[in-house]
Amino acid sequence: MAQVVATRSIQSTTLLNPASGSAHDRAQKLLKPATFSSKVFSSEGNKGYRVGFRSSQISARKSAPVEVVPVSPEDDPKIEQHLQHLRGVEPLGDSSVGMWSKPAFRRKTKIVCTIGPSTDTKEMIWKLAEAGMNVARLNMSHGDHASHQKVIDLVKEYNAQHKDNVIAIMLDTKGPEVRSGDLPQPIALSTGQEFTFTIKRGVGTADCVSVNYDDFVNDVEEGDMILVDGGMMSLLVKSKTDDSVKCEVVDGGDLKSRRHLNVRGKSATLPSITEKDWDDIKFGVDNKVDFYAVSFVKDAEVVHELKNYLKSCDADIHVIVKIESADSIPNLHSIITASDGAMVARGDLGAELPIEEVPLLQEEIIRLCRSMGKAVIVATNMLESMIVHPTPTRAEVSDIAIAVREGSDGIMLSGETAHGKFPLKAVKVMHTVALRTEATISGGQMPPNIGQVFKQNHMSEMFAYHATMMSNTLGTSTVVFTRTGFMAILLSHYRPSGTIFAFTDEKRVQQRLALYQGVCPVYMEFCDDSEATFRRALDLLKGQGMVKEGEEVALVQSGRQPIWRFQSTHNIQVRKV
Repeated sequence: MAQVVATRSIQSTTLLNPASGSAHDRAQKLLKPATFSSKVFSSEGNKGYRVGFRSSQISARKSAPVEVVPVSPEDDPKIEQHLQHLRGVEPLGDSSVGMWSKPAFRRKTKIVCTIGPSTDTKEMIWKLAEAGMNVARLNMSHGDHASHQKVIDLVKEYNAQHKDNVIAIMLDTKGPEVRSGDLPQPIALSTGQEFTFTIKRGVGTADCVSVNYDDFVNDVEEGDMILVDGGMMSLLVKSKTDDSVKCEVVDGGDLKSRRHLNVRGKSATLPSITEKDWDDIKFGVDNKVDFYAVSFVKDAEVVHELKNYLKSCDADIHVIVKIESADSIPNLHSIITASDGAMVARGDLGAELPIEEVPLLQEEIIRLCRSMGKAVIVATNMLESMIVHPTPTRAEVSDIAIAVREGSDGIMLSGETAHGKFPLKAVKVMHTVALRTEATISGGQMPPNIGQVFKQNHMSEMFAYHATMMSNTLGTSTVVFTRTGFMAILLSHYRPSGTIFAFTDEKRVQQRLALYQGVCPVYMEFCDDSEATFRRALDLLKGQGMVKEGEEVALVQSGRQPIWRFQSTHNIQVRKV
């Protein structure tokens, strides 16, 4: 199993001070506003866009000395003794580390792993799950249905054998990608060299290669910059004919088969869901995957079209939109509103837009998703160097930590686990960095306007808010029973400091909840007697070492569908294990 790390701080934060004002004032102090907020992005056509930002003041404080302690089953008595010691220590003042008296040992940010040739065996999928994988991603740009069917069957086999640690399945559509054609061997491109892209099929010579998009010639203009593989190589358009685009190599490299092409500042005039995508979507419906990640979404109509199709198929699959094209930025709010979540696909986003805008867009998309109660995943290049190296760059480690601190539900590995040399090490690095970063984040950092999103469920929202305050104040975990996942997802967006143990009697709901930050989904059959179900749930958590005897947990009964309660009755209980 992956190593887990506990953080011990010399100082702790005092959260509730009776002399510090009203309860409302004290609650407001627990709310940290988003560090960055931008206005709605506007654009004129495909060539340009404008971003407006608000200024914010940044202050820094010296954090308390921190010691990282490895945790293993043998260490449990020592850890408990240390926690008891911490609980008895008088607070020494404010600490920017923001630690509660009871550190959380369970990682909250979820890890999405792309499965490919390096990891598509039973042994590797089992090891990835043990190392920390929460979601298995199938990239439909590569492989065929037979190879993806094999992975789906293996993940389902794992879930059947490991009911306490399920893996969700995400099918990522290819989308309207513009790619170069097949080559017998890589072509070495040098700066200043002339090179031609043609819409003729089957061309692959030293100075010309096919493109799979018939309107490629119409979409580019003289002076446009064509980027290969997100900018690994770049070529300047010098002229064009009816079927070819002649370029000059600006940044050279080795051009391989089926490389992704972008035109800086432009999106291809292709439908977001292609015929191949519809075939892949039907494949996903047949296999009951948990999520679709839809590539190159430009407007909300695409999402509505897909959701209507899924409804007609009676398919319970959530839609994650990939924000990766220039055209999607002006429609960001409506796209995310229509979806179940978003993925910050930084590769193509940084190819179509200036790269200096990518970190700002990442923060804005995360803020927007959190304020709207949607899941959000940060993807692309997170540990790119670990495709070939056993250790990451320090910048990559910081990149993971930033995504975690900004509040992303998930962080994703692509080539690192699909075809990299060190897939398990990459997952372990991501796990360790996320866990260590989470230990420095104080509870209560919830979006201040999330109530506007859930106003139609204001009672559930109010109980989620107060359950979060209870978790943050008392240092308790939260237990919720759900048949739709709604209440667990709502609690997740409030980011309580303790783990959210979401019990469900629906397997599909259990797998879907594997993506959401802080949620530990548990499958258990419910019975008619609520008290008997509560006792069984707490006994199960205690038996698996997730809670300890004498520990208090907050039990929430609320949500869309009442279980063991009347529609108008909602409650929170604090129970001792």
